[in-house]
This record gives sequence, C-alpha cells and structure tokens, in this order.
Amino acid sequence: MKLSTKARYASRALVDLALQYGKDPVKLKDISARQDISLKYLEQVMYPLRVCGYVKTQKGSKGGYILARSPKEVTLLEIVECVEGSISPVECADNPKLCKRADCCSTHLAWVGLKDAIVRELGKITLADLAGKHLLLNK
Repeated sequence: MKLSTKARYASRALVDLALQYGKDPVKLKDISARQDISLKYLEQVMYPLRVCGYVKTQKGSKGGYILARSPKEVTLLEIVECVEGSISPVECADNPKLCKRADCCSTHLAWVGLKDAIVRELGKITLADLAGKHLLLNK
C-alpha cells in the first residue's frame, strides 16, 4: 500500500503548523518554502484539511493558517483519512457486504487485519509527537 504525495504533504504542512501552534497565523508561502512543496499543490492539499476542520484561515495582512485543534488531539490517521479517504487496502475490509465471499474468504481476514494494524499505528501518532521528533531531528 502506498500513500499519495497528498497525504505526505498534508502531514508535513500540519507538522509545520504544529510547530507554530499558539503563535501568529502562518502564511502558506512560508510553509511551502520550509517544506519544499509547490505553493499551488499546497493550496490543493490544504483545502480538504480546512473542510475536515483541522485548519482555519485568518484573513488580512497578518492572516494565514492555524491549527483548529491542539497538536495533541490530531492523529496521523485523521490526516491521512481526510486527504486520502479510507486507508483500507481493499473495499471489503471496510464493508464486507460488498463481497459475497467475505464470510468464507481467508484473504478477507488478512485485509481486515492489515487495515486494523494501520489504523492502530497511525492512530497512536499525534501532530505533537511528530513536531517533537522534527525538533529532535533538526537541532
């Protein structure tokens, strides 16, 4: 399973905002420069994050983006699902009714187990965790 650049860039942009949490709003061009993400693409990435309620925008000369929730409250799972949709490796892991063989299919159990493991792991990691690791890696 491979995540798109949208998930990777969304998580990087939100870590950038987590590092600025409680301070002034952050301009998108500054995030773009620090994270080496095209401004045009970053605009597209930020849209679903705003719709999902993870970021807010503030207008004006001192405007920009801010996290809508504490970095301790936002998980990597939430971010990925916001921009990617379900992280399920196959549709029947989300909805067994989509496959008439789900109740007798041994691979169905493997896909459900994989999805559960991914949900469990990504659900443990918060933006605060990632921001802390960023600070350690970039001393």
